[in-house]
Amino acid sequence: MRLITAHRILILAAIAFFAFYALLLLRKYLDAGGAALGAQSAVSALVAVGLVAYYRTLKGWGRRL
Repeated sequence: MRLITAHRILILAAIAFFAFYALLLLRKYLDAGGAALGAQSAVSALVAVGLVAYYRTLKGWGRRL
């Protein structure tokens, strides 16, 4: 396995984690309320979106010229 492949797998795992964490916190926020839970959910979702944007930049990496 090449290093870029392992990096892509780890980035995908991070995207899945932050998306799941954002949904979990959003569910808690809708049940119990609290500004902190809403803020944490929003930040987690933004991190997931940022990681998706980063993952898309990796498209050409690891290819031979």
